Order: sequence, then C-alpha cells, then structure tokens
Amino acid sequence: MSSYVGVLVSDPWLQSQFTQVELRNLKSKFVSTKTRSGRVTVKDLPPFLANLKDFSGTFVENEIKTILDESYPNRHEEVEFETFLLAFLAVQSRKGGSKGATSFLKTSTTTFHRAISESEKASYISHINNYLREDPLWNSYIPINPATDALFDIVKDGVILCKLINAAVPGTIDERAINMKKELNPWERTENLSLCLNSAKAIGCTVVNIGTQDIAEGTPHLVLGLIFQIIKIQLLSDLNLKKTPQLVELAEDNQDVEELVGLAPEKILLKWMNFHLKKAGYEKQVTNFSSDIKDGEAYAYLLNALAPEHSTHVTLETKDPSERAKKVLEQAEKLDCKRYLSPEDIVEGSANLNLAFVAQLFQHRNGLSEESSNPPVSFAEMITEDDETSQEERCFRLWLNSLGAATYVDNVFEDVRNGWVLLEILDKVSPGSVNWKHANKPPIEILFKKVENCNQVIKIGKELRLSLVNVAGNDIVQGNKKFILGEIALMKDHSVFHTVLMRYTMLQTLNSLKSHWQGKEITETDILNWANRKVKKMGRTSQAVSFKDKNLSNGIFFLELLSAVEPRVVDWGLVTKGRTEEEKMLNATYIISVARKLGCSIFLLPEDIIEVYQKMMLILAASIMNWSLQQQSDTESWVSDDCDVSSLTEEISILSIDDGSSDAQNDEDVK
Repeated sequence: MSSYVGVLVSDPWLQSQFTQVELRNLKSKFVSTKTRSGRVTVKDLPPFLANLKDFSGTFVENEIKTILDESYPNRHEEVEFETFLLAFLAVQSRKGGSKGATSFLKTSTTTFHRAISESEKASYISHINNYLREDPLWNSYIPINPATDALFDIVKDGVILCKLINAAVPGTIDERAINMKKELNPWERTENLSLCLNSAKAIGCTVVNIGTQDIAEGTPHLVLGLIFQIIKIQLLSDLNLKKTPQLVELAEDNQDVEELVGLAPEKILLKWMNFHLKKAGYEKQVTNFSSDIKDGEAYAYLLNALAPEHSTHVTLETKDPSERAKKVLEQAEKLDCKRYLSPEDIVEGSANLNLAFVAQLFQHRNGLSEESSNPPVSFAEMITEDDETSQEERCFRLWLNSLGAATYVDNVFEDVRNGWVLLEILDKVSPGSVNWKHANKPPIEILFKKVENCNQVIKIGKELRLSLVNVAGNDIVQGNKKFILGEIALMKDHSVFHTVLMRYTMLQTLNSLKSHWQGKEITETDILNWANRKVKKMGRTSQAVSFKDKNLSNGIFFLELLSAVEPRVVDWGLVTKGRTEEEKMLNATYIISVARKLGCSIFLLPEDIIEVYQKMMLILAASIMNWSLQQQSDTESWVSDDCDVSSLTEEISILSIDDGSSDAQNDEDVK
C-alpha cells in the first residue's frame, strides 16, 4: 500500500465531510485557481463553485452568491483552502438530497457560521412561545422576548429543549426523567443536556460536533442550529403517505407513488407546492426554498390556490418584490400562517424560514381531497410494514444519521440502493476500508454502477468478517422495490445487511470496553453476567437468564441495573410493578430516558423492551455497561479466570441473523 498521506485538514470535523478523492480534486482546482490569479477571494467563489460538477445544472452563479452572502459579507476577503471547503458545504447544504441536505447544524458548527440570523432567532422563539405557552412550568418565561438573548440563557439547563423535542415528536422523552428543580446543580444540568442531545439524535437530528457544554454555555449558533432541526422535524412530520394518504394525489400513476414513498419530506413539500402551482397556472418550477421564491410570485399563486376565499389579483399585480412579499404575508395571516418569516426573509431567500413557512401552509391547509377516487390510492394502501421491519428501519436510519456522514438518510429503503451512503458509513466505522477510486458518486443513473458500489459494500463487509451469507450487491439495489410492494419477504435480504451495519454499533461499543477486560474479546454472556452481578450486588433479586428472557418485559431488571451503576438516577417512586401493559409501557419509557440522561446513545423504542427485542436488549445493556466503566477511575478486574471468551464478531454475527431460535437455547448457540 502506498505511504501517501493524502490531503489533511486541520479541523477533524471538516476533514470528515469529504473523502480523500473529493479533497484531492477540490484542492487541485483550488490551487490551480490560486496559482492563476495569485489569490482567491470571496468574490471569486460563486463562479468557481458554479463551474464545479457538483453544482452544474443545480445552481447558477447568482444563486451561489446569494447563499454565500449570508456568511461571507466581505467579498474582498482572501480565502484559504479550508474556508473554501466551508463555502462548498454551505452551498451543498442548499442542494436537495445531497451532502448535508438537512445539515443546518453541521454547517453552523464551523467557525464561519458563528454569526446568527436575528430573523431566524425571532422565528424560532415565536415557535417556542406558541407551542409551550400552555405549559405551566414556563409561565414565568413565556413569552420569550426575541429582542434579547434570553433564549440562550433559558436553554442552559436543557429543560426547554427537552420540552421542544416532545412537542416535535410526542413521547420521545419521559418527562419524569427531566430534572426540573428550580435550582439545579451542575450534575443535574448535565443530565438534562445529555437527555436532550441523545433524544435529539433519536428523532433524527444531526448533532455532530456539539456537546452538553456547548448548550450549557448558550453558544448561539449551536443552540439555534439544534432548535431549527427540532422544529423542522415537527413541521415535516406529516409529509408522508402514512400520515397524509391524500398525498397520493401528487402521483399520476403507480410508478409515481413508488417514487413518492422514497422521497424525503422536504422534497415532498416541494412536490406538493409545485402540484398546486401547476393547477393555478404558474409556469415555473420551484426547486428550492430560496432563490426560486424570492420574488414572492410563487407564494401569490399558491395562496390563491389554497385559499380561494381570500384570493386577490392585487398581490400578483404588485411589481415591487418587497411590497408583494408584504401582501403575501397579509394573505397568509388570514390562514394563521405568518409566524415564521417577514417580507425581508422572502426577498432575501432565507431557506430555513421559507421552508418552515411552506410547511406551516401545508399543515393548515394542504388543499388535497379528503377522499380520492384516483387509482393510485388503492396502491398506496398496499404500502404496509410489519412491526419488526418498521422497528429495524427506524433504528438503522437514526443510527446512520447519528454517525454524521455526509449524506443524510431520510428513507433507508430508497437512500441505500445506490450503495453510496453505505460506503460512507463503512468509511466512518472502518476508516480506509473504502476504495473511493472504484466508487460511483450520485446521482447514478446507470444500474450497473449502483451494483458496483453495492458489490464493494459486500466485499468490505466480508473483509471485516461480517456474516453476509447469500447477500449480493444486487440485493441491496433491488431492496427498495420489495419494501414498496409489501412483499412478505421484503426484508429477508435487506435485514441481513441492516443487521450487519447495526452490529458495528455493538462492536464499537463493546470494543471500547476491551481495556477493562485486559485486552480480551467480550461476549454477550460476559455482558449478561456483568449486569446480573451489578444488580445482585445492590441487594436486588432480579436476574436475566438471557437477553431474550421474557421477564425483562416489565423493565424492572434494567431499572435496577441503571440504579446499580448510578444510585441517584432512578426515582423508585415513579417505577411500577410492570404487571399490566400500561405499567410496562411506563417503565419502558422511563428506562430509555434515564439511560439517555446518563449519556447512553440508544435508538430503541419502549416497544422493543416490552417485546424483549433481543438485539436492542443487548445494545441497551452494553451501552449502560460502557457508561459505567467509563466512570471508573481504576479498571476493575471482573473477568473470572474460567470465563470462556470467544470471538465477539462471530458470536454477534450468529446472534443477529436469526432471532427466531428457541428461548431454551443458550445465547452462544443461537444459529
């Protein structure tokens, strides 16, 4: 292997956003431009970026200039290579379905995005005031004054962020686990912030490069970035066929329905907007929430289509964009939809606020029929998921996004088909494993190039000693069609690969414990024995026979384990006996929030505990174990001399492929 080091970037996060192939290509072009001109300034970036293949056909020079003006006010400032990379990411963050498509936080965590938008701050505060105004806990804080920096002080204890997450995805956090005393000590504040960040990851936020200390210090750009992601998830939550089956009207035939299922919510929102614009006679196509709607004309047509009772030609006849924007919002106010933006935000093309505004329009009046007789409806009703498939897809998707890879995954079954995102993930979990010279970057139209990517994914998996029996690259490429058609065998091939990648989470967690095992590999049995010893040591009688033990469904064992590793974290006055389904659900939701509060990054649902979903039970126990050992200043020697330590990779591989084995079998023998 060559000793070539590659292009190095001083910021590790920035380095992680690009492959070496991308860095070499970009640096070559940057150096060439700098050599030719002597220096590169902010003014040079729009034409430079517009000519790159990444943006060709997506952005014109003026659109890139508009995007960069938000962060680069001094057009004569000289730009170095790393600043150029930040500009590249800033533009890509506006490119739908591309690197960082929903990564406002990721781009905002760089040094070049420390300036905050007062307009965005005011809009997010308006959202918080609206959704938390009925909460008695916040009577003394709500409404928050957007003209001050009060928000950045209020978030420091984590409570309002936890509340906001629950407003976005109800039930994510068991509020009994939040420390809500008037005066919190540093430990209690850190617990709340850990609960907030781990729960944010669990609903799909990207929280790369942000920690509890950043929020505790009220760092404005990081706080606003996190809040926007939470708000965005809330506003786009109904943009799927499952929640809003009327969206099937956007499809002309079954093939369009198939495409619709795989689209990200943001893309569906654009499709919905264009659907109504076309019906209203608007001849242009809206492709983004920035430059395409700056003149306000598309909004005028859209509002006339959605609310004909408030329809007016005055808005369209107004020539001045600022005046037209004002009239648009006056019309929107009649639908109670003005909260997120000002006329200036429309004219300036604020992508985040315009997206929020259009999403709010969709929520208030989507203009779709309650009942449709179109043929695609019956097809849409066929799109079903079995519970296990749904659980695995959700867990896998959230885990993928938590790794901070360049491509954000909105729909596993669609987004992994070309193999690119899987290569990115493998490069994250096993740096250097991917041969990027042989990888095909999206968009990929040719089928065999997708298969090439997926074949490399399988090849790397086998090199990493992951069990991929009877799985070929073409299985991944074709997986999405099986999902959409709802075939009985829809996940047989796909779930094996999902399991393999999820197994890396286990491996990473468990391998981090190796130092405590004197370099030995850890088995599931070792983790189970550790958990049982911990619980027994605190005088409790609960014991788990295996991670398939149905007695785990009442939650008592895991609550006792959490209490064993940190006695003060469980309030036993809140714990039920777990005898009824309702009591089991209360305990399960509490377990998840308490574990996240400690610092465990887990993606399971309460149902996973109640149903004793073996893989999730193992991950939960391993995460608690990992946290416990990290707190110890001195390594405990708790490996018994007669402990039979086998290969973890082999054992977990066997475990993951078939969860249907008899409970009577020993875990080591699960085939």
